[in-house]
Amino acid sequence: MAPLALPIAAIRVAVRRALADLTESGPVLVACSGGADSLALAAITAFVASRMGRAAGLVTVDHGLQPGSAERAEAVADWARQSGLAPVEVVRVEVAGRPGGPEAAARQARYQALVEVAGRHRAAAVLTGHTRDDQAETVLLALARGAGPRGLAGMPAYRELAGMPLLRPLLETGREQTRAACAALGLTPWEDPHNIDPVYARSRVRADVLPALVGALGPAVVDNLARTARLVAADNAVLDGLAVEALTAARHPDGGLAVKALADLAPALRSRVLRAWAHEAGASPAALSHRHVAALDTLVTDWRGQGAAYLPGGLRVRRHRDRLLPTGPPPPRPTTR
Repeated sequence: MAPLALPIAAIRVAVRRALADLTESGPVLVACSGGADSLALAAITAFVASRMGRAAGLVTVDHGLQPGSAERAEAVADWARQSGLAPVEVVRVEVAGRPGGPEAAARQARYQALVEVAGRHRAAAVLTGHTRDDQAETVLLALARGAGPRGLAGMPAYRELAGMPLLRPLLETGREQTRAACAALGLTPWEDPHNIDPVYARSRVRADVLPALVGALGPAVVDNLARTARLVAADNAVLDGLAVEALTAARHPDGGLAVKALADLAPALRSRVLRAWAHEAGASPAALSHRHVAALDTLVTDWRGQGAAYLPGGLRVRRHRDRLLPTGPPPPRPTTR
């Protein structure tokens, strides 16, 4: 028997660890575009899941953004069925008209589709093929945007979307390993032209910025950036736990927040409390920015009788004596003729 290729062995271990903690008995669904990362993940998940007594299926999302995308999605689905993956679905999504840039809109459409398919099949989890390289790119993009700790924490290995577990088993696996695994398995991955299109910020980071850093500082840069995300994520978990306690302590029966309780908090903790409270009030997490939270903070720390702070969705927050109070969107102005 030929020895098992090291990249395949490493990915098997990563997938096994990711699946070990799942408590639901349904299938796991791999989100697969046909690229090296998700293709290797799908093939190896089929092997590992079957030996753990669990079904493994595949979902491929056709964003309709490139010529031939429908045919390519069907080809991925045909490969999956031949490889023993089940259930297998192709989902076409509409990207146009969604908020944010093209990358954000496509991502939102994709995850919405994945959650819907997973719900129909009562899946235990959805798996995506994000790698250590993807994580490093995410950290660099967050730095460029001036993101805080939440952005620098990158992508979590586990999160829930509308109650559905989303697993990223390959965050400690390099992109070169997924390519080597595909080669060892005799798989030919699809090369997405969007990955090298300079129109997209992530593509520029992938093609120019990260290679320049590796050239200047050595190959350990990729792992160091990914490790930074893990360390910051661990700190975030502690701060988020403290913020939950602080938010509970600051609540007022009328739905507002006690200013005194907020003012006594450290700034890093207060900003988390205000962000979480704004989410509860109905502000979209994707649209709520640093400047919105800063406006709320000003009502606490530098209030001079100014008016309300405005949040996404037409929400307003005003200070009334010793409390912050949320109100709905302002009434429409009367039309003049």
